[in-house]
Order: sequence, then C-alpha cells, then structure tokens
Amino acid sequence: MFGRAASLAYLGGAVAVHTLAELPGLTVPLISAVACACVGVLTRYSWLRIAGCLAAAALAGFAFTAWQAHGRLADQLAQGNVDRVVRTELRIAGLVQGAVDRRQFEAEVLSARPEGMPRRIRVTWGAGGWRGPYGRPRPPDPPFPELIPGQVWRMALVTRPVRAAINPHAFDYERHLFAQGLRATGTVRGRPVFLRDEPYASLSVMAERARHKVRAAMQPYLAGKRYGPVLRALVIGDQAGVEAEDWLIFNRTGITHLVSISGSHITMIAAFGGIAAFWLWRRLRWRGKALAERIPAQIAAACAALIVAWLYCLLAGWGVPARRTFMMLLVVAGCYIVRLPINGSRVLALAAMIVVVLDPWAMLASGFWLSFCAVAVLIACGARLAARPLDEVEVPGQAPHRSPLLRRTWAALREATRLQMAITLALMPILAWIFHEVSLASPLANAYAIPVIGILVTPMALITAALSMMPGLDWPAAALAWLTHQILYWMMVPTVWLGTHPLSQFSVPAAPTALTGLGLAGVVWALWPRPLRFGRRWLGWALMLPAFLWQPTRPGPGEWDLTALDVGQGSALVLHTAGHTLLFDVGARRSAQSDEGQRSILPFLRASGVRKLDVLVVSHADLDHAGGLRSVLEGMPVEQSYSSFSLSAWLQVEARKLRAGPSLLPRAEVPCRYGTAWQIDGVTFEFLWPLPPAAGTTPGRKRARPGARNEDSCVLQVRGAHHSILLTGDIGVAEEAALISRGLEAVDLVVAAHHGSKTSSTPAFIERVRASHVIAQVGSWNRYGHPADTVREAWLDSGAEFLQTDLHGAVIARSRPEGLDVESVLEGVRRYWHGVRTP
Repeated sequence: MFGRAASLAYLGGAVAVHTLAELPGLTVPLISAVACACVGVLTRYSWLRIAGCLAAAALAGFAFTAWQAHGRLADQLAQGNVDRVVRTELRIAGLVQGAVDRRQFEAEVLSARPEGMPRRIRVTWGAGGWRGPYGRPRPPDPPFPELIPGQVWRMALVTRPVRAAINPHAFDYERHLFAQGLRATGTVRGRPVFLRDEPYASLSVMAERARHKVRAAMQPYLAGKRYGPVLRALVIGDQAGVEAEDWLIFNRTGITHLVSISGSHITMIAAFGGIAAFWLWRRLRWRGKALAERIPAQIAAACAALIVAWLYCLLAGWGVPARRTFMMLLVVAGCYIVRLPINGSRVLALAAMIVVVLDPWAMLASGFWLSFCAVAVLIACGARLAARPLDEVEVPGQAPHRSPLLRRTWAALREATRLQMAITLALMPILAWIFHEVSLASPLANAYAIPVIGILVTPMALITAALSMMPGLDWPAAALAWLTHQILYWMMVPTVWLGTHPLSQFSVPAAPTALTGLGLAGVVWALWPRPLRFGRRWLGWALMLPAFLWQPTRPGPGEWDLTALDVGQGSALVLHTAGHTLLFDVGARRSAQSDEGQRSILPFLRASGVRKLDVLVVSHADLDHAGGLRSVLEGMPVEQSYSSFSLSAWLQVEARKLRAGPSLLPRAEVPCRYGTAWQIDGVTFEFLWPLPPAAGTTPGRKRARPGARNEDSCVLQVRGAHHSILLTGDIGVAEEAALISRGLEAVDLVVAAHHGSKTSSTPAFIERVRASHVIAQVGSWNRYGHPADTVREAWLDSGAEFLQTDLHGAVIARSRPEGLDVESVLEGVRRYWHGVRTP
C-alpha cells in the first residue's frame, strides 16, 4: 500500500507543476525533498516516517518535473526570428501528413541562420496559389517530392512561436504542441533543397521511417475505400486521414478508443507473439539440448511478448495509451521473470509513475487519464468478479449451483455487460469535464464493436499490412484488405445510426472542478473492490448527478455577460442575459471543411449550457464575420436572426460552392435596420446602422450593393441597467461620422470597428463614445496589420483599456451593480507554457 501511495504522491507533485502560471526555482523543492526524506528515514514514529516519505515523493515529482519544464521552456524561438525568414537545415522527424495542396511534418533543426531556433518545430509546405475557402485544392507544379522521415533538407522558413486560440472550456492547442516538444512553427518559402538521407539517425527516425513504408505499402489496397483511413490508423496510428464526420460518430458512440491504437490492441498482439514464442521455444533445440531446459519457455514467451509489444508501440507512434500499455506489460513481465508477486493496482501505479518520469507532459493528454482510469475500473471490477466464479450464478429463488455450459456462457455475457456499463459510467465525469458530452450509446456500441474490431478487424488489418510489404503477394493483400474493410463497413452501419440518433449523447455544461471531483469520488465509492462498511454502492453513482445537472449562473435582470471569442481574424461575440442568448457574428470560414462556428462557437455555447440561440446577428456578408453561419444553424436552433443581407440567399450560394445540401434556417429572418429595437430581461437592444434604403446613403460615399461591403454592417447598441455596449461590425470613418451626427451616445464598452483598422476609430468617434474598455478581435500576425498602432494608441490615450484577442485570448465582460468587470481568459487559465504575448 505504501508503494502505491508514494507513486500517487509523485504523480501529485508532477500535476502541481502543470497548474502553475510561472515555474518556480528548484532550490526550495530539492532541499525540502531531501529534508522530508531524512525525516522519513531517521524518525522512529511510524506515522511521521510515512508522512515524510510521501512528502519527499511528492516534492521529488514536483522538482523533477519543474527541472524538465525549465529545460523545455529554454528551448524557444528567439524574439528576433519571430515572423521572419530563417534559413534552416533540418531533418524530417515524423510521419509526413498533408493534403493535395500541402505537406506538414515535425522536424529536427540541425542548423539555422540566424541562430535562435528550437530543436523541434512543425513545418508546413504549401502549394501556393490559395483559391479561398471554397476552392478545390490543386497540387503544386512541379509536384511535391516524396518526403520521408530521415531526409535532411535546406529550407527557408517563416518562423513563429506556437500560438493558438484561447477560449473558455476549449482545447488548449499550445499545451498539446508543448507536450510534444514542438516550440515553433515554420512555413516554407521558396523551393527547398534536398541535401541527404539519414535513415538511421535515431531510433525514433527509424520507427517513423518504418511507419512511412507501411503506410505507402498499404495505400494501393486502401485507396478509394470509405474506411480505409481507419484501417491505416489501426495499424500505424496515423489518424490524419480519418474524416471529421467519422470522428463525430466515434465520439458519440464511445468507440474512439477502438479506432486508434489502444491498450487492448497492443496486449492482444503481444499475447499472439508470446504464444507463438512459447510454442516454438518448447520445440527448438541447440547443441542437442532443448531451449526450454536452458531458459523456461514461460520466461522466453514473456520476453518475446514484451519485444513484440515494444515494436508495435513504436509502429503505432508511441502515444500515451501505447506507453501506458507497454509500461504495464514491462512491470508484469519483469515481476514474472524475477518471481515477484504483484497485483493489478501496483502494476497500474508503477506504470503511471514510469510514464510520467519518462515524459512529464504525458498527463496533459486526455488519453492519459482516460486510459489509466479505464484500466483501474477493469482492475476493480476484476477483483470483485474474482470473489464470485462464473459458474456460481445467482438465480432468484434458487441457491447458487454448478451451471452447464449455456448458463456459464450467459453468466460470462452478463459480467461482460456489467463491466462495460461500469467503464461507461466511471468515465462519464472525466468525459463530461474534458469534452462536455456524454455518450448514451456507448454500452451498446461497444458491445459489438469491441469483439468485431479487437478480434477481427485489427488482426486482419495487421496481416494486410504484412502482406502488402511482401513482394508477389498483391492478390492476397488486396483480397484481405477488401474483406477487412467489408467487416468494418457493415459494423459501421448500425454505429452511424446510433451516432446520428438524437438520444445517442447529451451535452453537459462545464461544471466546476469541485463537482467533477465529487463525481470521481462517487466512482471510487461505487467500484471499491472491498465490501463497504457504510452506505450502498448506488449512492456512489448518484454522486455524479450534481456535475451532470449543474447549470451555469446567469446574469440577473438588467445585467449581461459578453464574451468576445478568440476566433482569429474574425468576429464572434456571445451575449447572455438573465434568460436569453444573442450571438453577434459567426466567425470565419477557414476551408470547405472547417469554420469557426464548428471549431469555436458551438463548443463554447454547449459548454455554457446554451441549447438554443434566441437572437443571431450577422453584421455583414464578409467571410470573417459570416463564414461559420452554416455550422451554427445546423448545430443549434435559432429563433430570430438579423442581418444586413439575405441569409437564405447567401446560404444557397454557399451550398453551391460547397457542393452541399440546403442549410437549416432561423425560424424568423429580419433585416437589421436603424431604429429596430427590443427589450428582454431588462436589457434594451437597438440597431443604429444601417439606414433603411429610402433614408439615403452614407455621407460622402456612394451606396454599395447591400450586404457586400463593410459600410452595410449592422451596428447594435446594448443598454443594460448598469452598463452599455456598442457592437460595430466593420464600419468605417464615414459611418462613424453618420452615427455621431445622429446623436450617438456614450457607452462603457466598444468592440473596435473593423478589427481596429486605421480606416475607423476616428478621434471624434473615440471622444463621443468615451468607452472605458475596448476589445479588438484580431488574429495573430494577420496580414492586415490589425489593430493599427495608431488606433490602439488613440484608444489608450483616451483612458480606455484596450484588449485584443490575439494577446489576451477571449475577453469576458460582466455588467453588475458593483461595476463592469472585464477580464482576459488567457490570464485566468495561464500556464507556464503560454509564455508572454507581445504585439
């Protein structure tokens, strides 16, 4: 028990480092760890000895993790190289990904001019000639060369530090890349030059090169198959080709762990290797003596299984689940070889500590917690099941008795169902905390998906990969690939139905950490392997309900909350009142498959407990303001919309460009016009622009085609009981002058017009609104230079606080009787890997 507690203490110390905004020095933790260890060793009091050793383990985990974090932070991009061209010599270090018009890969920097480059970066090599978010990608001319791990290239790169959107309750992409050791990104300029090939530069390069060869060998047999990328993911862990809609189905049905390299796959392959080695070892002889007489066949089989598992983990990309599984197998095999008895909980604790010692950032991945928690549930349920053999079946009204084969089979199925239900329920608090969704279809989908994928699809896919690597076996490889795909295809038919059913999953708001902790405590209570002295197990499951039923606190009557989301170079603002939600603009469209409505807005709304939008305002038809419209309408019901153009006509045009079906529409669609006003929850909303068509044109400028230009932007004023807002869209100098001439009132908060462009925010406008806070929604290093330095300085000189989403992340403003509270989301969630952002 002490060893497990010490492992948990070490993990707790490592976790503590990852909660810090700044890394501390190492002197105090090291001295404290040594002092606690001395107390634990020298004291004669048992309780003090235990406390001292546990404290020493926790401080050791803290100090060691902090030391490694200091080293990774020091490996950074020099400030002089930010957004500049750097000539580098680099080695491709990872499996190359990409589409028709681009390639992307991880690289090791060997040299750079000027110096100041981190050791590992992510490189993007584009084809050039981007045709917009609706255009079909075209390959470059001349085409991309074959990029293979181990190749060394000379490239001119535009380098930037890793910077990603920071929104409430959203995935932290900066954390994700930091955990992988990627400290900068580079975009290729010009034509790179191939220098040489180094296939044996390191073990990781050799593994990535093997993955590349397997992928290339399988490609002819998987091309054109609907779920071909899924089969490739099962073999080498390459998930880049899996469609976004497939991931949605996998998440909603709870089978994501099956379509990636999971612990069950690795264990199964290791078992096959161990069984084969056991069979061969007992039959082979050397110098007239059986090998089993020299080394027991069981030990040889354990070593062989471990080697097979290690090789497969390397082929799979050495992800967190793979590392966890291998470390557990390593502990089990090591204890078996030295004849050291060990139970499941000790294996799990020791494996977790080894994983974190080797990679302190492994615990930043959701897979770490899901993987170890799932195994912990299996261990707990296995301990309870061991106390009741399968042939001891409880029949109502009868005493337990020895059962025939049919009843034993039924008992096994019943226990498997209980086990799956236990895993599903146990992981619900973690899934709700991380993804804000809970799958209800998971038990049913896993009931048939686990045996189909684990027993049939995965082994067959691996055999297909092996056959594809052997010359002269094209026909068997093609036949097996077809058969494997057919099995997976027909398994996905009911899975897709389950995943698209409205009751397959439900969204849950982002609950406080305390409620999530209460739910996890309930899981431990319900699954505790020993008999409980108090309470019943079902009470543990009941402790999860507060996290699932919790609803975020809404503003009171006359109050409002405004969130300016970090959507890059675009606009999306969510305003909450006591009982209603308004969305002003829907962000940009990035490509035919991706937009900010899907990536940022809908996840935020669901995490905030919003089930429908009461009002949607799309200021004008530019893609950085209207690009996410289709996704928002399809993802959430909209009661009323206002816009300066026809939403239905715009969506019809977009559907033709996307070659997609018709989009859903709001229940009511009304143009935004000067004078339109309404009041809800004690908050007044009024459009100040554009003018009705008959009222004239913008002073000093010819009237543009409706909805086509920035001057048509909807301008919305929001007045609560305590504070007011002005949402300006992309209006310019002339429109600001017209608003002033029409009696524009002072407000407390302004969203800078046109992202802080120099064509807006005139001194007269700034003087009239007299805002105390200004928000500019801009993208990092955007090509427009937004916000303009003159505009920023003008607002600051007026006494306003100027916040921009590229530096502060999303910005939240709360209007309360005590005052207007405006805060940066980044400052609230800052961790040491975020660094300092400067204009």
